[in-house]
Parts: sequence; C-alpha cells; structure tokens
Amino acid sequence: MSPQQQAPRGTTERPGGERLGTEELRADCASCFGLCCVALPFARSADFAEDKPAGRPCADLRADFRCGIHARLRDSGYPGCTVFDCFGAGQKVSRVTFGGTDWRRAPGTARSMFEVFPVMRQLHELMWYVTEALDLASAQPVHRELRRALARVDGLTRGDAASVVRIDVNALRAEVNTLLLRASELVRAEVPGRRRNHRGADLIGAKLSGAGLRGASLRGALLVAADLSGADLRVADLIGADLRDADLSGADLTGALFLTQAQLNAARGDAATVLPPALARPAHW
Repeated sequence: MSPQQQAPRGTTERPGGERLGTEELRADCASCFGLCCVALPFARSADFAEDKPAGRPCADLRADFRCGIHARLRDSGYPGCTVFDCFGAGQKVSRVTFGGTDWRRAPGTARSMFEVFPVMRQLHELMWYVTEALDLASAQPVHRELRRALARVDGLTRGDAASVVRIDVNALRAEVNTLLLRASELVRAEVPGRRRNHRGADLIGAKLSGAGLRGASLRGALLVAADLSGADLRVADLIGADLRDADLSGADLTGALFLTQAQLNAARGDAATVLPPALARPAHW
C-alpha cells in the first residue's frame, strides 16, 4: 500500500564506518508482512471505504502479504492507502525485529509485532528527515549533532520488540526536531528578502494562488484543499504540512525542505508543477 517512493539521496555513516543507505528508509513491500494493512486502524471516510480496527487484516490483503487492489486503490475508495509511507519500517520490523517470522505462522507474535510497527514507523520517519538534513550543505554547522542523532535513532530501531515499544517517541521527536529546525533556519536564511512564517497555521482552503512563499516556514501547517497553484514554494519548509487535496498546479517546489512523497501523493498537481529531483510526480496528477 505504499505510495511511489522517493529516490535515495546518499548514505550516512554509522559508528564503525558502516554506511546507512537511504534505501533502508524506503518501503519494500515485498520484504514486509503487510503490517500497514493489519496493524493500523482506519475509519470509513473519504479516505477509506470501510472501518477496520487495529490488528485485523484488511479484507484485500493476500496470502503473500501484498494488496489485492493496489493498482486500483483510489477507484476502490481507498485513497488513504496511497498516501501512507512507512519509510522502511515494515521490512525492519518483519526482517530484523522479528527475524523473518510472520504473524500468520507464529500468531503468538502478532500483538507484539503490531505494537512495534507504529513506533518503528515514527523512528524511520525521523531518520529520513535527518538524512535529508545531512544532505543540506548550508546546514553543515549542525551536521555533527545530526549524525549523532541519526546514530542514536538507528540504534534504537535495532533493539528487541520490548525495547522498541518502551521508547518515548514524543520526547525523541522533540529532541530531533530541534536539530531539524536549526538546519531549516540555516538553509532558509540564505533566501533573500522577507520569509513568511506560517508554522502550524490553519490555512485550510486558503487562496494562495501565485503566493510568494519562497523560504517560508509551513511546518505543520494545515493546507488541506488550499489553492497553491503557481505558488513559489522554493526552499519552503514543509515538514509535517497537511497537503491533502491542496492544488499544487504550476507551483515551484524546487529545494523544498522535508517534503515527502506521501505529501505529494495527497495533493493535486500537474505537469507544470516543479518538483525536487528526489521526488516522483504522482500518477494521478
């Protein structure tokens, strides 16, 4: 059920010289036990055609743990599935935490596996953002701290199931976010002129067509159904921004910070939308 994936952007050293490749942070559904289709709940809405509680397999999950309607999720009433990205947490839980033993063959592991998955997903998302920040040359003053944070989070993902579920993810996210914010500020400080601050703003349905948002902070902003057609979003910080049904037609997202494929998949755009090279143009555009 993963969306189109972002292209890998490089590698980062682990302690001892081993390299952390960003391919580890991209969903590999063939190496996962369909965890997003089982562990997570969803409610009947515009995003999902029916209710499903956490821990119950989706009715469309096949015996090989693949989605039976993957090619037609939107047409089948499941657009919410197309905008989910586990950042590689699915295969980490399936192949590393539980050593390749799936919840069907070993039902006694199911509850623990399903508890670990959402925690692991958040840890992998953090590693994705930190890895991106380490690719930003202007953020070099904070790179050393970012590498330490990446090593720490990476180490936590390799613990056993019990240790993973005990992680205080909120506290960890707060610590890492401080570094990501500093990286963002260093990069955006190079943008000339006044930079808008819409951090956490309620911009649902806002009319922002052609808006000059270069270098703006849109961290956590609610941009659901906002009209951003033709907007200048170059080097804008979009971490956590809700872009569901936002119109990005003709918008320029060159160098946009912390923009994910899942955010793009949730939005609308066209052939004129300028994307960062690491991101793919969603098929439904």
